[in-house]
Amino acid sequence: MSFKSLGAASLLALSMLTLAGCEQAEKSAQQALDKAAQSAKQAIDDTHKAAEQALSDATQSVTGKEKSQDEAAKQPESSQEI
Repeated sequence: MSFKSLGAASLLALSMLTLAGCEQAEKSAQQALDKAAQSAKQAIDDTHKAAEQALSDATQSVTGKEKSQDEAAKQPESSQEI
């Protein structure tokens, strides 16, 4: 084998290793991106759930106050009727 053949073979092997390294880096980057996207989706879902719960709590709180005021207004009437 001549020096040129050996150099060409080494260059080809180095190129293949570089490509394999690039593919591995691309796979790792894609996995990191997928993980980040999943985390972002989970954060959005958690935030949405918390917002719905807060809205529900606020609605019940307002509705509960109105009922309490209605009941307070009705109680004197019922005691006057007795």
